[in-house]
Amino acid sequence: LKEQTLVPQVVYGYFPCQSDGNDVLVYHEDMKTEWVRFSFPRQSETPQRCLSDFYLPKSSGKMDIFACSIVTVGTKASDAAHDLFKKNAYSDYLYLHGLSVETAEGLAEYWHRRMREELNIAGEDDPVIKEWFHQKYHGGRYSFGYPACPNLADQQQLFQLLDPARINVKLSEEYQLDPEQSTSAIVVHHPEAKYFNVQ
Repeated sequence: LKEQTLVPQVVYGYFPCQSDGNDVLVYHEDMKTEWVRFSFPRQSETPQRCLSDFYLPKSSGKMDIFACSIVTVGTKASDAAHDLFKKNAYSDYLYLHGLSVETAEGLAEYWHRRMREELNIAGEDDPVIKEWFHQKYHGGRYSFGYPACPNLADQQQLFQLLDPARINVKLSEEYQLDPEQSTSAIVVHHPEAKYFNVQ
């Protein structure tokens, strides 16, 4: 706290969208011009889930909401951890690295709660916070690289929507967030949006 090593920052937004098969189309404010498109994999076995299923289809003629966020605790945490590593202070390095990564994850969970409140779906949250880690709330938070949306390259579309350069978050050539003490997510408001694997 004294050295301001961890500096929590967030960019997030809500965008008009529709689904089209396995794709989610995100539109500009005019709700007509396609901005970005996400193509998600579908389960080959029953119930054959796909993230696009949680959004209103284009054929409905209605708009849905695509919510997303990127959070970070900043570059200073990364720099400080690297300095400790170079000085062979491995225990301090591991403690600081672990603290900064977990703080970023905690911030993501906190901001997910904030977004559920703004989407008016937080009323179903379990009163025991520990249960939130077992998805005892309405909707879901999905990060790229995990089973439902495994394509890390889709981070590029998220970056177009949110412009996280404002909080000094960049994308590596391998589509990893830099600094690593950062996390991105799609926040899905559908009540049946729970974690699932795609094989």
